[in-house]
Amino acid sequence: MGRRRSSGPRSSFKKRRGFKPRRRKVCYFCTNLNVAIDFKDVDLMRKFMSDRGKIMPRRRTGTCPKHQREVARQIKKAREIALVPYFID
Repeated sequence: MGRRRSSGPRSSFKKRRGFKPRRRKVCYFCTNLNVAIDFKDVDLMRKFMSDRGKIMPRRRTGTCPKHQREVARQIKKAREIALVPYFID
């Protein structure tokens, strides 16, 4: 037999105790207009990379699509000239 589902607008959402909606992340580069995305700035590039050397996704860093594309492009440039490693063991 099938399970019954109640009909209602919020029937699929259960109320969780202590649940607090997360605050939306804001793009680092849109808020700090004086910060330029440059492959020579290794510390900034590492901020957008995981500890394994992978480029972090937008949902994790909070960057907007425009700046995420630019960050990825600059990280790839930095990897090519060996400023940043391709992967870390």
